[in-house]
Amino acid sequence: MAKFELKLPKMGESVAEATITNWLKNVGDRIEADETVLEIATDKVDSEVPSEVEGTLVEILFQVDDVVQVGQTIAIIETEGGEVASTPAATATPTVAAVEQTVQVAQDVAAPVDFSASEKFFSPLVKNIAKEEGISLSELEAIQGTGKEGRVTKNDILAYVEQRGSQPQAAAPAAVAKAPAAPAPATATKAVPVSVNGGDEIVEMDRMRKLISGYMVQSVQISAHVQSFIEVDVTNIVNWRNKVKNTFEKREGEKLTFTPIFMEAVAKALKDFPGMNISVDGDFIIKKKNINLGMAAALPNGNLIVPVIKNADQLNLVGMAKAVNDLGNRAKAGKLKPDDTQGGTYTVTNVGTFGSVFGTPIINQPQVGILALGAIRKVPAVIETPEGDFIGIRQKMFLSHSYDHRVVDGALGGSFVKRVADILEAWDINREI
Repeated sequence: MAKFELKLPKMGESVAEATITNWLKNVGDRIEADETVLEIATDKVDSEVPSEVEGTLVEILFQVDDVVQVGQTIAIIETEGGEVASTPAATATPTVAAVEQTVQVAQDVAAPVDFSASEKFFSPLVKNIAKEEGISLSELEAIQGTGKEGRVTKNDILAYVEQRGSQPQAAAPAAVAKAPAAPAPATATKAVPVSVNGGDEIVEMDRMRKLISGYMVQSVQISAHVQSFIEVDVTNIVNWRNKVKNTFEKREGEKLTFTPIFMEAVAKALKDFPGMNISVDGDFIIKKKNINLGMAAALPNGNLIVPVIKNADQLNLVGMAKAVNDLGNRAKAGKLKPDDTQGGTYTVTNVGTFGSVFGTPIINQPQVGILALGAIRKVPAVIETPEGDFIGIRQKMFLSHSYDHRVVDGALGGSFVKRVADILEAWDINREI
């Protein structure tokens, strides 16, 4: 008999840890090769961890809700082979005491980055510094912020870290002295509300909805949201798609929806207006080299996820359609990988899917813009011709552009969405596919 160490696999360059959400196997269960052993969750997507070997699960090293680092051993599988194929002697099976200590360390590391228990707002940069320096939530809340409305700035937390390092005995009591105020919010967030009349159903948010809730509130607090709206005549696009969609599906094996057409137009507009393809980090603007389009997708359970089309400006319409369909199908099936939701530089959301004429979407941080596609409708419109104006039936839609007024002014935000509209209205009805 040999023992195989099942480790948390690498899930992308930007993913360093994951939370265990469900064990599908128990100690003593037989496991086949490539069979899923447990389910995990990152801050973006849920994933499955399969076994690389066939054997019996003999030890589980982490429990549900534990945070595990990439590369850590999470379970031991006993195989019928002779040698341990995956793990050097230095990382042999830990004792129960060592496992408990490892779990406790993982929980301690995760605690500082759980800011949901605080009613205060902390920027992503401040949170990252707190996580790296091992600053607890009570310590972070005790720091006197010098920013707007008393918010903790980068300089505030760095000054605290320096003081904490040079005066360890003095710094700790300061945090402890103010710690009694911290438990109140945590208790409040976990308290179950009570139905007044006894007939209301009370349901706790699932993990993804809690994350979405936090992201949305954070984005509104960080960015100064401004909207521009423009109406677009897409009659040529509707007629062209009706003409070629069957041929396209037979030739490519893919359905041709409106989404890849709009995504292609947005990618072209971002090349013309690179000032929209940026992100913000404190007082710095980061100009993105690649155009990676996020595609907001509604999941069957009502939650939202944003898979990303990498280097979207380099795809032709066929490639864009395949990318859109692939990401959309895998999102609905829960098969997205963590890398599929990373690296977005601009986001598009289709509110027209649900019949909305237009909307005011919230920016996907740290991006600075998001475009909402409204429903396509047949409307009466004035048509200009050399012989004069007349009323006709046209296919029209609204584009709603939300952008971050901290770094994007109305001239850029309005010009960008106007460029998208111009590209769509200039669609060639005789375009080849």
